[in-house]
Amino acid sequence: MSLHRHNPAELSPPTGFSHAVTASGSRLVLLAGQTSLDREGKVVGETLPEQFETALTNLLTALRHAGGSPADLARVTVYATDVADYRRHASELGRIWRRLAGRDYPAMAVIGVVRLWDEQAQVELDGLAVLE
Repeated sequence: MSLHRHNPAELSPPTGFSHAVTASGSRLVLLAGQTSLDREGKVVGETLPEQFETALTNLLTALRHAGGSPADLARVTVYATDVADYRRHASELGRIWRRLAGRDYPAMAVIGVVRLWDEQAQVELDGLAVLE
């Protein structure tokens, strides 16, 4: 399996994502949206960064149980109920990402939504990974 990240010089330099990712491998892992739910199904964390850390941890836990690692992520979509708040915390969210998932960034998008399934959730992450 291999993932190749493409960041053309003709595009704005990416910060915390890759413009394109090509993948070759034999197993595709589709990761369901993860929020900051704990084991009892309750949303934890008062702030966006707290919820982001738990949601990312949950996403990576699902990926590990499917046999993958953060470097296998080809695509992650972030759904945020307050994009302005997400932008305000971008540096902190980047530090959380690097600590938990490293610097092999997938193709990413942040999409503003009115609300998520769990009303208290501020952020949800889903993804796609390619494994050997």
